Amino acid sequence: MSDLDVSGIDRLAIARAARLLEAGKLVAFPSETVYGLGADAENPQAVADIYAAKGRPADHPVIVHVAPQADIAYWARDIPQAAHQLMAAFWPGPLTLILLRAAGIDPIVSGGQESVGLRCPSHPVAQALLREFKGGKGGIAGPSANKFGHVSPTTAQHVRDEFGDDGWIDEILEGGQSEVGIESTIIDLSRYASHGPVLLRPGHISAAQIEAVLGVTVQMPDAAAPRASGTLDAHYAPHTPMAMVAGAEIASVAVRLGKAGKKMAIMHITPLACASHASIALPSEAAAYAHDLYASLRAMDQVGADLILLEAAPAGAAWQGINDRLRRACHDSAGVLERLLATA
Repeated sequence: MSDLDVSGIDRLAIARAARLLEAGKLVAFPSETVYGLGADAENPQAVADIYAAKGRPADHPVIVHVAPQADIAYWARDIPQAAHQLMAAFWPGPLTLILLRAAGIDPIVSGGQESVGLRCPSHPVAQALLREFKGGKGGIAGPSANKFGHVSPTTAQHVRDEFGDDGWIDEILEGGQSEVGIESTIIDLSRYASHGPVLLRPGHISAAQIEAVLGVTVQMPDAAAPRASGTLDAHYAPHTPMAMVAGAEIASVAVRLGKAGKKMAIMHITPLACASHASIALPSEAAAYAHDLYASLRAMDQVGADLILLEAAPAGAAWQGINDRLRRACHDSAGVLERLLATA
């Protein structure tokens, strides 16, 4: 799953990146979801450097990426049969499993928790890197390669734009644009005997697909569920304030803001004839929308608008992961649209 064919992989760059990881350095790498900021998951100082580079809270866990042939029992203990069923169905792919952390794995990757998040990515560059790194027996801690809470990167250039020349990243591997475009689905199996499978973060793989494999209902998290990547109320946000409006209302809202002299960057699905400072038309099909979402947000964040006005995405299972990201991206902009309209 990638825009980059396996025959196009730069093997010298892969080998160089693997040696850098083994030396405790940070490497950005592509996956089918988003680009990750990678470090040796068994090197506490290297993982700490990820947190420092991103400005990430120390209690916010990272996901460990492993090769297809990895021994999961090295990383986790008391692994339920459900984990093997889901790995067989969806790995390599955009599914992260939360399991009980093995005793020998440093808790820094888990934000100090007793659990650990594991994923096997399907992108050929990520797989090549994982096979080269420690002979395929290592794990790469790899949250998204962006400053904490900001829009995730889906191209190598996005990573360069995000970190510039700050010196944290020693290598950025090229891998085309991420195919899926939003982060992996996260399923908690660490309390499977008492709670069953628990959906901590929706993504490309739906709860219905998980249920079809396991034959049990996927539950929503309770207060005691493990913390997981990308699940804070505010996340995935551009620097420009952003507000969602229903498709039937977006044109009239845009007209009112325009009359008040506000610069709008509009992201829409429904065709629009109203004027704006900048605009992007997004696909009406969920997978294509997800693929384009973060690149579009980054583009609209660069146009100097007062507000990114976003047409609300459709409801439904296929859109659950997308709507999760949009809700979190808009969280810290709550009330901004009303304030702007009040001046109109």
